Amino acid sequence: MRRLTPRQQALVQLLADGEFHSGEQIGERLGISRAAVSQQLKGLRTLGLEVFSVSGRGHALAHPLELLDPALLQQAVGGAPVHCVAVVDSTNDYMMSRLADWRKGECLLAESQTAGRGRRGRQWVSPFGGQMILSLYWRLEQGLGAAMGLSLVVGVALAETLVHEGYDHMGLKWPNDLYSHGQKLAGILVEMSAIAGGSCHLVIGVGLNLAMSLQQGESITQAWSSLESLAPGRKIERNRLIAAFIGNLRQALETFEQQGLAPFIERWAAFDIYRNQPVQLLLGEERVTGTVRGIDEQGGLLLETETGLHTYVGGEISLRPMLESCRISPSE
Repeated sequence: MRRLTPRQQALVQLLADGEFHSGEQIGERLGISRAAVSQQLKGLRTLGLEVFSVSGRGHALAHPLELLDPALLQQAVGGAPVHCVAVVDSTNDYMMSRLADWRKGECLLAESQTAGRGRRGRQWVSPFGGQMILSLYWRLEQGLGAAMGLSLVVGVALAETLVHEGYDHMGLKWPNDLYSHGQKLAGILVEMSAIAGGSCHLVIGVGLNLAMSLQQGESITQAWSSLESLAPGRKIERNRLIAAFIGNLRQALETFEQQGLAPFIERWAAFDIYRNQPVQLLLGEERVTGTVRGIDEQGGLLLETETGLHTYVGGEISLRPMLESCRISPSE
């Protein structure tokens, strides 16, 4: 796990406006020589930042950048601590390896991950400063069974946060992906540890694309999108958006702990991109066809087939549409 050095922090903050800055200007700001400026810029590139250097103009980031601000985030959300780091292998892995260290609701945010994971171990691409990379610790005293459907609650909290922030066309794909206009915008990975008769420790990981270039996303093997592309020209207030989500997520988790999934079923339905759509479920080598009829109170997918209404839960189930068109937002 790495944090930015004071000079790296100062350099990124100087370049964060996306404008060109001369080597002389950078050297004066950092109190270093022109030769040392080159080494500092090289260090930023090793972090995964795209830095352009143009003769006669100077140096600039490929995109304007708002660094994570732990003090601002902590003040905005209160309660359990919020931690911010520059680079980590995986925020989920880091929290899972230290379950005894966290308070309920405590968060870890990173500018970048080197070994981010999605569902079923897929790679999660996370360029420096281009996403919300967040893991939050929670504990359910009722045990492992009480966690059924939790990823759906997280998805609802994320979709509702973005709609409240003015982003339209949010849709949820069962059980743990956020889509917009048919392209993946965010993924959710909930990991847990529990013993029989004991409390359930949960680490909730969320990766949300904020601003990623085509070059940064070229290794992604599915259609993807970012908030920046949904609202061209609109400034993304990264820290404010993250604070809003943390607050909504903590509130949703409190409700879930007290009342289960029932209060979220209709809220999920409002974003369900496959509601009343014909689909295929892939269960290993088996394929099941039917029409999606929502979710049950344990978060299972309700699928109407030729033999009636059946429930499918978690594991290796993969959802695929039989038709190219599907409902994108609750307003459509």
